[in-house]
Amino acid sequence: MRRFSGAERWVHRTTAVLAGVCAGSAATLYLPPLAELVGRRHLVVTVHTWSGLLLLVPFLLGLLSRAFRADLRVLNRFGPHDRVWLRSALRRRGPRPAGKFNAGQKVYAAWLAGAVLVMLGTGLLMWFTGLAPLVWRTGATFVHDWLALALGLVLAGHIGKALGDPEARRGMRTGFVGRWWAEAEHPLWRPGD
Repeated sequence: MRRFSGAERWVHRTTAVLAGVCAGSAATLYLPPLAELVGRRHLVVTVHTWSGLLLLVPFLLGLLSRAFRADLRVLNRFGPHDRVWLRSALRRRGPRPAGKFNAGQKVYAAWLAGAVLVMLGTGLLMWFTGLAPLVWRTGATFVHDWLALALGLVLAGHIGKALGDPEARRGMRTGFVGRWWAEAEHPLWRPGD
């Protein structure tokens, strides 16, 4: 069964690469052993800044794709079955009805979208030092640093879940998943919806 179009897979891969560059350059900026190993702090800051700014580009280009826009609409709709899924997931028992995306994926997508926008805003305040008073930049740095840590943990969880589900990974790699997987994991999903 077709799960993702080429455009959707491109958006995911490109975003993943840029997020990896952001995380790697951030780690180099904050961890002294990595900073000593890499050196060239100014270059690392430049790579971090531009990879962060470019993080929005795959999303914006993805909006040109009808399939990507359709998936965004699905991710943005929370129905009664999603509440059942969340209750079952929290209790670790019971039915987990899901359409193309389960409630956990919808919550993750919404949280990630908000986190990226906050990171962009706080990063811009830190980069353009003349935009705001020192106290705002200090607050922006605090939020940026702690949210970066939270993002790192959440992204590690996302990667961990993906590693535990080879069929979901195949869907993101090739665009197709087995019907058996779709019926087991996303029983309410009807391709073309």
